[in-house]
Amino acid sequence: MAERRAARRDAVAQVIDDWSRERPGLDTSPLEVLARLHRSFLRYNAKLVASTDRHGLSVAGFDVLTALRRSGEPYRLTAGQLADQGLVSSAGVTLRMDRLEKDGLIVRERDADDRRVVYSRLTEAGLAKVDEVFAEHLDNEHRMLSGLSPAERRQLARLLRKLEDSILSSDTPDGVAS
Repeated sequence: MAERRAARRDAVAQVIDDWSRERPGLDTSPLEVLARLHRSFLRYNAKLVASTDRHGLSVAGFDVLTALRRSGEPYRLTAGQLADQGLVSSAGVTLRMDRLEKDGLIVRERDADDRRVVYSRLTEAGLAKVDEVFAEHLDNEHRMLSGLSPAERRQLARLLRKLEDSILSSDTPDGVAS
């Protein structure tokens, strides 16, 4: 049994053991979840960056392309609409769109009725690129989750949603989410 436990040790378990030794009165149980979540995110992000880099995209540019693709035909949104989807500020979106436009993946178009409104629209090349990269992205995510059964994935998704809500509610003085 001890041999089996030792084989399953990882960096988080070592950190918890170290704190238990150094500060035995501290409850380090949050590390079991949050440190593992952080380590998982770092590994996930490295794989995401590697995938988008192979296609000459940044993760932020990929986010813009996928937002445009999800919007449906004619695959166009304003910088404000993209920012509202939680990508970044309108100014940040504009910087990303500059690069995507330079690469021929989007074009900017003025609204026919209100020339002050500027849309970013996927080009045919942009549509083909986002479809290719997103399919690869999903394949990559399927591989990353292959150690979990479908039921475990659903359970983890529910728990992560609950964790996100818990973190959000911890931001308010009374612990109630706004």
